[in-house]
Amino acid sequence: MFVGLVNGKPLASIVSAGLSKFGKREGLYARELFAEAVKEAFDRCPRLEPKRDVKAMFVGHMGEAYEHQGHMGAAAADWAGLLNVPATRTEAACASSGVALLSGVYAVLSGLADVVLVGGVEKMTHRSTAEVTEFLAMASDYPFEQWHGITFPGLYALMATAHMHTYGTTETQLAHVAVKNHYHGSLNPKAQMQKEITLEAALASRVVASPLKLYDCSLITDGASCLILTKPELARRFTDQPVHIIGAGQASDSIGLYERQSLTSLRATRLAAQKAYEMAQITPDDVDVAEVHDCFTIAEIIAYEDLAFCGAGEGGKLAETGETRLGGRLPVNTSGGLKAKGHPVGATGTAQAYEIYLQLTGQAERRQVKGARVGLTHNVGGSGATATVHIYRSEA
Repeated sequence: MFVGLVNGKPLASIVSAGLSKFGKREGLYARELFAEAVKEAFDRCPRLEPKRDVKAMFVGHMGEAYEHQGHMGAAAADWAGLLNVPATRTEAACASSGVALLSGVYAVLSGLADVVLVGGVEKMTHRSTAEVTEFLAMASDYPFEQWHGITFPGLYALMATAHMHTYGTTETQLAHVAVKNHYHGSLNPKAQMQKEITLEAALASRVVASPLKLYDCSLITDGASCLILTKPELARRFTDQPVHIIGAGQASDSIGLYERQSLTSLRATRLAAQKAYEMAQITPDDVDVAEVHDCFTIAEIIAYEDLAFCGAGEGGKLAETGETRLGGRLPVNTSGGLKAKGHPVGATGTAQAYEIYLQLTGQAERRQVKGARVGLTHNVGGSGATATVHIYRSEA
């Protein structure tokens, strides 16, 4: 039996969702991308009257540096046509909109807001790779990591090296993650990278931070995403196909990788997942489809283990079996993931939830997981200092 924690009811319900096209969106500001995602969400939900019904907004946005623009909550509300709605920006690096989603759940559960818009946005591609690398590095520890020149490819390369040393994980297993996610991305019309790649191409791509190669790394992306949440008892007022959030967890760890207990596991993910599973009263075996934080291929392999989809050290083998590919036992990152769909950092958490919303309402088209009823999203900030996990159930 799938239930939530609050009096046997789900925590909150998704009644609509929107996503901008991901990729290099030249000539647009972040606020315009957010308006694109919001328009889709409003168009999907004709029973909603936004100016009357929406009572609060939470918008994930990582950095002012990209556009020299802060105060994104108010800016996003303005361009969403919701000037009178209290709007708050949430920031937790790449988990910014995962935290926005949880903040929206809190608002609904508190009773202070019956309908909440949550989302995220980032505009990145107009900056050089060097600038983006510097801005992203701000999510790591300044005096002990940034100061010494370590970048996020470098940090995740350390994790990959440790995982290989401890468990025998191989570069070929990492490449299997990339090949799978590019295949899924090729089926997603909103993905940045809509092309398949071969295992040989992935393994032959240039080294970025050994052992991570070009195809092991997620993309610099522009994009926005959003969801409309409401109380479960009100969901049918707005849609005939609500998706219920039945579990949610957030946890933190040391910001510096050098302070962690382990380089082969993210403690924040394990803690957030434990909270979410307990709240939803399910086990990992009950999950039909998942979107996990594959900023690098090693991150997806570690996520398999931390979310208990397999045992410690077995993530590489799971990737190699094809069980996480469409048609497999547990399809993961059917959207293409951060690897192929793209990674506009502030938008990623709610973009993952958008994919699960499509899957659980039977709207995922060529990448639809047959019979999917329970979904999971996993969003990580930085090298693992923040993690959120949400669990979803379809109405049917």
